[in-house]
Amino acid sequence: MTSTLSRRSLLGAALAAGVVLVAEATPISAFAAAGDVTLTAGGISLLASPGGRLAIRDAGGVTRSAGSKFQVKDSVSGVLTSTGGTPTLSALADGTPAIRMDYTFDAAAGSTTVTGWFSVSTSHARLEWRITGPATLLPDGFLFSRAIQAPTAPDDYIAITEWVRDAGGGIPYEDTVGVAHTSTWSSSLHGLFLLDRSRQAWTNATWVHSPGVVDPAGGWTSRADFFFSETRPSATATIGRGRELGIELTTNSDFNLYESAGAPMALTALVANGGAAKSVDLELWMRSFDGVLLASTGVTGSVAAAGTWQHTFNLTAPAGGIALAEVVVRSGDDEAFARTSFAVLPAYDYQAGADSMFGIANYPWLQRPSADAVLDLWQRAGISLVRIAYDGGPGLPPSAFDARGMRHNIELQPSLTVTDTEAAAWAADKLAVAAGAGAAYFEVGNELNRPFNTGDAAQAYLDKVMRPVFDRRAVTGDTVKLMNNGLAGMDKPWVENFIAAGGWDLIDAFAYHPGRGNFTPDYIPPGDDWDTGAEGTYWNFYGGLKQLKALMAEHGAKEIWLTEAYAPTKPNSWWHDTYRHAAENVLLSLALAKAEGVKCVCWYQFHDSVLGMPQIADPDNVEYHFGLMNRDLSPKPSLLAYATAARALDQAVFRGQLTFADPQTFGLWFDTPDGPAVVLWNRADGYILNTAGQRTDWHFPAPEVWVDPWPTKTPLTVAASSAVRELDAIGQARTLPVTNGKATLTLDGAPRIYYGLVPHVSGTGTNTLAGCRPGRR
Repeated sequence: MTSTLSRRSLLGAALAAGVVLVAEATPISAFAAAGDVTLTAGGISLLASPGGRLAIRDAGGVTRSAGSKFQVKDSVSGVLTSTGGTPTLSALADGTPAIRMDYTFDAAAGSTTVTGWFSVSTSHARLEWRITGPATLLPDGFLFSRAIQAPTAPDDYIAITEWVRDAGGGIPYEDTVGVAHTSTWSSSLHGLFLLDRSRQAWTNATWVHSPGVVDPAGGWTSRADFFFSETRPSATATIGRGRELGIELTTNSDFNLYESAGAPMALTALVANGGAAKSVDLELWMRSFDGVLLASTGVTGSVAAAGTWQHTFNLTAPAGGIALAEVVVRSGDDEAFARTSFAVLPAYDYQAGADSMFGIANYPWLQRPSADAVLDLWQRAGISLVRIAYDGGPGLPPSAFDARGMRHNIELQPSLTVTDTEAAAWAADKLAVAAGAGAAYFEVGNELNRPFNTGDAAQAYLDKVMRPVFDRRAVTGDTVKLMNNGLAGMDKPWVENFIAAGGWDLIDAFAYHPGRGNFTPDYIPPGDDWDTGAEGTYWNFYGGLKQLKALMAEHGAKEIWLTEAYAPTKPNSWWHDTYRHAAENVLLSLALAKAEGVKCVCWYQFHDSVLGMPQIADPDNVEYHFGLMNRDLSPKPSLLAYATAARALDQAVFRGQLTFADPQTFGLWFDTPDGPAVVLWNRADGYILNTAGQRTDWHFPAPEVWVDPWPTKTPLTVAASSAVRELDAIGQARTLPVTNGKATLTLDGAPRIYYGLVPHVSGTGTNTLAGCRPGRR
């Protein structure tokens, strides 16, 4: 990724050199007797004992963490765990007293060696393991053991991030500068293991994932720092790593969401200083989705050496929609900044119930600040179904959704390379899981249509997966409905081969994932031979849906489920959506799906994050950027677009597409309890997104969210029976004036919803708007 120099590399260099400033330095004492070795500095001590034990103790000598083993992974020998260790008093290259721990392994480890080097400074322990061995060692599989002693709260896994500005132009983004495994022993005593990276999924009460990096001297080095601290993990990382300024933003409301305009919003900036005492300038701006400057203010403060200072900005919730805020802290040439967003999302009483089209594609695995808070927000946004829920599975159990009246399905992944006996066993086992979960639908697998657009995998899927599950259901009499594996893209050759082999009669519903590149959702690529490459037209939304409807017209209709639909917002990438386009595309995708009779759209996914590494900012990983919510749990415009669609289409009945004299103007007509709802947009600026500006390779300098990307404005004058209400993609409402029974709309590439218009069937049998005539551009 082209970016300004992140301080990540500087931090790594500082740690490698042992340059860590936490507070005024305290003397280090060292003692060795009877095989034990002790190192002590202000607020901390280490005790190493024969057998490999390493205890981290607080200022009172109370052991807070203890471990004795190191684990490596070898692609040939498998997992290798140390069996003991011998500590000796030694020193680092710069003369700092250190404990050396020589670990022992059994004979299976062969030439593998692990040596620990442990040192202390004020409230800080530096832990390093040097590993040598064969090339078959897998450094991403290194772990060290530790057990937290008598904690007063569960441990947590916290990403330490920084915001950076893209040197190639475009919007700023977050990057991860560390991962903290945090512990609590009292209101005033906290601790954390800080690593450059670490997977939550590979960490538990016994082991911490501590991947190795190549050591220039040979082998690999695995590092972690432990800090006792009284402040937040982000500030501890800034101070402990000697970084001059850092900043973290928090607010007074879960998800930065508010019920109504004008609600008091408190935005608190925590400034941390890893250098000498200094005065700082703190500056805030906040803008609306339309670019209106909602707040601009600043304050000056002082931050002690190795200390923190915080300031709270008192703001008010915007009149509607979303607001983006940035806070910058400066002192001389040093600067740090952070962003977050706020939104107004009132409660809503959805009525569609089991007829609702609105789902979410995966289980709620990031349950911050709590599972109930996440489910509350899901229901507030209109999510009525979760794609995957079963006892013992990831996320929440089915009972959590049953208690809220939310429907739930299941998706489980099979293999296409098993024997017939294994296939039958899998079918029996997993059908029982689906039935036991109370799943209404069993989606039998996920994206098993590789290589795409060839149809090659259809027969194996039918033989090894679909037919065994279908046959088993006939034996058990289970009522769960069956879906094919959710195809990656609308893979017409796969579907044709599946039908030809008899698969169509085995499924109750058809599932696929309408992947989409830098095309508007209503784009239908020309021809029928769509390229499946990384930039291929195969990855479109509406063209694939129309293709599927044509196949169903020939072979029989099935329920259509879009079990993963998305609008990823990888920053400054021309193939992916900007934050503004994502909101527009969420709304239009859902409106088109409703118009085409799709049974359910499961949006992928709720949070920006990757399973196993929650909230670890990863600007280069597309998978990280699919959420409706930002990494810091604040809303993206996409969340409001989803909620806008869910509310407008909750009980909507599609009446037809609208046609106009201008062939670039498009519309969808829905009847709702609030009267006709009409979705309108214009394609004068085309169907291809992110074409402006200087593009280099994949890089595209994305505009800020408040920048209107549609240069062409097309007026349309229509009859209006009463006041005309317009909703934009994120639900911002405005009333358009009506004069002499006419209203003039301004259309562009962004879809908008209108109430108060008069759609009807024209004399030619097509649908249009009463009094419709184009205005002047």
